[in-house]
Amino acid sequence: MDLKDKIIVLTGASDGIGREIALRLAKENAKLALIARNEDRLNKVCEEAKKLGASEVKVYVCDLRQGEDLKSTVSSILTDFKTVDVLINNAGVWQKMAPLEDIPEKAIDEVIETNLSAVIKLTRLVLPELRKRDEAAILNIVSKSGVAAQEGQSVYTASKYGVRGFTEVLKAELKDSKIRVAGIYQSGTNTKMFEKTGETVPAEKFTEPSDLAEVIAFMLTRPKKIWLHDVGVEY
Repeated sequence: MDLKDKIIVLTGASDGIGREIALRLAKENAKLALIARNEDRLNKVCEEAKKLGASEVKVYVCDLRQGEDLKSTVSSILTDFKTVDVLINNAGVWQKMAPLEDIPEKAIDEVIETNLSAVIKLTRLVLPELRKRDEAAILNIVSKSGVAAQEGQSVYTASKYGVRGFTEVLKAELKDSKIRVAGIYQSGTNTKMFEKTGETVPAEKFTEPSDLAEVIAFMLTRPKKIWLHDVGVEY
């Protein structure tokens, strides 16, 4: 896919993996609709993306867990850009590692609603627009936790296994359409996701988010007859 002027919706775009994806796709002269909760960081990414060559960038402050806000955000994107070519579901939150009985109910809700429910709801809202395009794509940034069960990650892993299953069903449902679907299953990535829960993890040894962004750009820019359905990334 030639990404020049393609309209790409990206969640979790204000930092970490999302920020690096936005900046990398800006170099392809894409049009970016960037979604996140932190307005200040989102605006900084917007300015950086413009400098790197994005043909258009707009930001949308939204808590993906809030259904009405999500609907309003999609409506605003369609007003601004008229359509969508690519959806990248990247936003996610970490669950501090602990036995299930020690995980607060609030944390359970936040993880499931952000990592799984929001992915399903946003995709559902955007899908009718993607169906109208001559070529379109949905990329779900899932995590290795979507294929490997790891002790202490019961809720996080449940959310990611859910996204994996959702991705597989989308592939089956859209196999005869012009929409390509893929899941990315990355191992640890050097972001501040762990710090946000107060957990100390030796993230410096993990994959750099800028390198993962290169993988995303590579996947999207393959020739029309080539598509990478599933990509595992290890450090």
